Amino acid sequence: MISEATSDDGAKDRVKLFGMTIDRLNLYQATQRVLDWALDDSFDGPCRYVVTPNLDHAVMYQHDAALRDAYRDAAMVVADGAPLVAVSGLFGKKLPERVAGSDLAPGLIAAADATSHEGERRVRVFLLGAGPGVADRAAFRIGQQWPGVDPVGAYCPPLGFEKDDAECERILALIAEAKPDVLLVGLGAPKQELWVSRFHQRIEAKVALCVGATIDFLAGEKRRSPRWMQRCGLEWAHRLASEPRRLAGRYARDAWEFPRLVWGEYRRSYSVGRSGS
Repeated sequence: MISEATSDDGAKDRVKLFGMTIDRLNLYQATQRVLDWALDDSFDGPCRYVVTPNLDHAVMYQHDAALRDAYRDAAMVVADGAPLVAVSGLFGKKLPERVAGSDLAPGLIAAADATSHEGERRVRVFLLGAGPGVADRAAFRIGQQWPGVDPVGAYCPPLGFEKDDAECERILALIAEAKPDVLLVGLGAPKQELWVSRFHQRIEAKVALCVGATIDFLAGEKRRSPRWMQRCGLEWAHRLASEPRRLAGRYARDAWEFPRLVWGEYRRSYSVGRSGS
């Protein structure tokens, strides 16, 4: 029942879940792969980008063709949502663990910092997104906490920027001038995935991570849930309690849609199993 593929850099297998092709990687493996990309000075292709679907993304994916295209072109897709990891084993497509963007980005920065201490050059990071001044504070804190990493730029685009060609060109020019290895994009889904997918051929960075509220966390603007809640798959409850007005409707919709997604995945898996028998 498992749909597998191997990437051009020898990546582990992938699985199809709710229509999305997801890499079977744990946090350490994902971090090391992105770090290798960031340090690859011989790479001359378009910017690789990483998306981290949770349940809300999976629901949007079913109805948004542009988002499906963005996922298709992503260099890495890792499951951020605990429900996705939990149900993956039901269909013989077990994912090793949740890989949240809010763990992947700081994990990458810490790994890059450690690499720098071994005599390698400093990884350059540009932060795009969050609220006014937040990305600047995140960049400052990165420089303080991880001196082996070089935060080379930060920018908070105005609302509606994605519809403004001149503003998009300005952002691309800022990134090109800074010459980052890693671009952290915190614009919210699906805006961040659609923007990076649209411009990844022109983004002058080796890799871009679409990581939602991670810039807010790095800046200390927002607090993540306690570790025990993260381990139990309850981080969503902490976020709902923190931002009920913004998230209540979304979570209610996702709770309604999730059983339908599971049923649809069961029917597809059963159909594949029957045809292969």
